[in-house]
Amino acid sequence: MENRVPSGAFKLCEQMELLEFPDKFLIRSLDSPDQAFSIGRSDGSIDTQIGDSCFGGPSKVSKIYGVVGTIQLLEGTFALIITSRREAGTYLGFPVFLVTSMKFLSCNETLKLSTSQEKKDKSYFMTLLRTVESTPGLYYSYGVDLTLNLQRTFKLTEESARKPLWKRADPRFVWNRNLLEELIECKLDPFIIPLVQGSFQTVQFTLKDAPASITLISRRCTRRLGTRMWRRGANLEGDAANFIETEQLLEVEGFKSSFLLHGDEGQLSMAFAAEVQKLPHVRYISFDFHHHCGNSNLDNLQLLYDQISEDFKKQGYCFIDSEGEILAEQKGIFRVNCIDCLDRTNVTQSYLARESLNSQLRKIGALSFTECISKFNEIYEKFKTLWVEHGDEISLEYSGTHAMKSDFLRFGRQTLPGLIKDGMTGLSRYYLNNFHDGIRQDAMDLISGHYTVNGNNPSPLHLNRFESFSYLPVASVLLVGGLTLTSFTLNQGGRNAQHLVSSVLWAGLTAGVVAVVKANGRQFCSRPRLCGLL
Repeated sequence: MENRVPSGAFKLCEQMELLEFPDKFLIRSLDSPDQAFSIGRSDGSIDTQIGDSCFGGPSKVSKIYGVVGTIQLLEGTFALIITSRREAGTYLGFPVFLVTSMKFLSCNETLKLSTSQEKKDKSYFMTLLRTVESTPGLYYSYGVDLTLNLQRTFKLTEESARKPLWKRADPRFVWNRNLLEELIECKLDPFIIPLVQGSFQTVQFTLKDAPASITLISRRCTRRLGTRMWRRGANLEGDAANFIETEQLLEVEGFKSSFLLHGDEGQLSMAFAAEVQKLPHVRYISFDFHHHCGNSNLDNLQLLYDQISEDFKKQGYCFIDSEGEILAEQKGIFRVNCIDCLDRTNVTQSYLARESLNSQLRKIGALSFTECISKFNEIYEKFKTLWVEHGDEISLEYSGTHAMKSDFLRFGRQTLPGLIKDGMTGLSRYYLNNFHDGIRQDAMDLISGHYTVNGNNPSPLHLNRFESFSYLPVASVLLVGGLTLTSFTLNQGGRNAQHLVSSVLWAGLTAGVVAVVKANGRQFCSRPRLCGLL
């Protein structure tokens, strides 16, 4: 497969090793040993002039796969490195890797904290760093910019294509953009790897004796990064929560074609529709997915497609021949929004992607004008699996669980096993969203730069007495115990008046606990402490 990068293009370090000395961490390229830099273990300072300054042997040598960046906390600097990876496929001929593990290197002297509040702050920030280390869905490539879609990539000038990846990357989709500032300042371009959070899925197949592949890549925007319950709607700058650009790339016999979609989770209302009508060249279609599709049939999305088919065909897709010449460009974007369901967004996008795929294959000549991809069972199953796995990965990043309604994609309808699975997923989401997502949200705000650690500012964890103590276990015991005893004494109430009085007392206590929980709901759940609700 022909790649897009011209000869003489900037090359990133692919093979690296980490050497640990008593006073510094040394990171060196194995491809070009003269390319190296060190990070001081006492103050986190970066030195690009290595020379023979490292006397004695290192205490430990390990292979690493990339430097994600550095972050400054109260106690000093921490450097994040990629310790393991897995090849996920190829994009425009270059390998794409999934980060499977990361590790923070502590580059500072131990800070002797004098107050209990400072100790709490340090402990909490270390918890956030451990959360960042396990961030899911991070992808990168040493040879191609994953932040740019196919159409933008092939429209790069020769000069732009020769720049380091971070200089031509779309900053909206660079997950570690905030962590790269010090590396950029020190001009360590060979070590600067832009990471994209999202999904990368690819399948290979043969269509009428012609080898082909479909790649699905999603890019998650960092401007309003967050979890399901703590980042919703849009901010005053117009940045939508969980904004994701999804691209479906088809490659057949040297031809390349891509279809771009955008999905945003936000509060849609009549006011939103009224405002959208004021915008030129924008058309808003409201579609009640639950009413039309319910638990029955995905094919009912044809009702939505009928309303947009004319615009859908006019907007087209990007189409590139085997010589790299752009034959057609996508002229518009379908933005799929749902009031409260990332999963329905994925189902709807997959339907539009299938229609675009049929059109592309017909234009190439792989399908006749009367054929569609759904007639080829083996290939169609791969296509559906591609979108199911894509939905699961995006959902894990946003809600902490796999996607719901995946049986819509696999079978075109809701099934009983799927209904049970969705019920279990819903319970898992409720638990995670209420009791874990506060920490996850703080970790995202810290790593994306939405919160900056400053020793002169008051502690973000300095809460009042009620908030600083977890009443959740006590409230849970009282609530469950109250309901149980109320039910028991109520059943015995017909036997004597004493049981009836007990029922009333326990019912009153239970109602009181419910009232307290309702009035102070935010105090009983894991909530963001660094930025709050933005």
